[in-house]
Amino acid sequence: MSKKISIERVLHSQGFGSRKACRILVRHDAVTVNGEPCDDPFAEFHTENLHFTVDGEPWQYREQAYLMLNKPAHYECSHKTIHHPSVYSLLPHALVERDVQCIGRLDEDTTGLILLSDDGHFIHRLSSPKWKVPKIYEVYCKHPVDEAQIKNLLDGVQLIDEPAPIAALACEQVSSHILHMTLAEGKYHQVKRMVAANSNRVEGLKRIKIGEVTLPKDLADGEWRWLTAEELHLLTHTEKI
Repeated sequence: MSKKISIERVLHSQGFGSRKACRILVRHDAVTVNGEPCDDPFAEFHTENLHFTVDGEPWQYREQAYLMLNKPAHYECSHKTIHHPSVYSLLPHALVERDVQCIGRLDEDTTGLILLSDDGHFIHRLSSPKWKVPKIYEVYCKHPVDEAQIKNLLDGVQLIDEPAPIAALACEQVSSHILHMTLAEGKYHQVKRMVAANSNRVEGLKRIKIGEVTLPKDLADGEWRWLTAEELHLLTHTEKI
């Protein structure tokens, strides 16, 4: 629902700094609103379809942030990284400031689809084990895959420190060395451990789908974009498995 608030509060809510810092941005002619210069930090605007620029960069007001990112290899899904850069360094500073969070993590050498948001309810829904949101991984195996291995993955394999065998929801052979494996859990190194339990080895791993949302082919490594209304609807209307 649209509301009318000052441009200072708009900028603050969108991650452009403290209220004071946002006031200074406006007073220093760094901001336009709906195509017009704005130098009054207390000027009020309706938030619906509100477009603005900060230092020439275009933005649209969004009550909450819902993003997707195509994670490259050798990035960590953490603010406090150990060996590699953070995936958050791939985002504009304003989005990091408004505290968007990765919904689930990928290992530093795993690539592909990551969703991010600052909406706690949305994050919980997609990451909570009780919802079991399916995720599809493209798995590059070291050795050729045979029907027996696929059957084992579907029937369930026993992993160390797990009380019961773990099975893939689906497993499709794409080529002699590539699988599309669907999981609804997020255990530590799960895909790699399941494949290893099958006397094979993962040489490359890419997440290509979460729920009904697929990683777009035109989203390059390291690029991000806002989720569309349709994608958001698909994710928020996912039913429990």
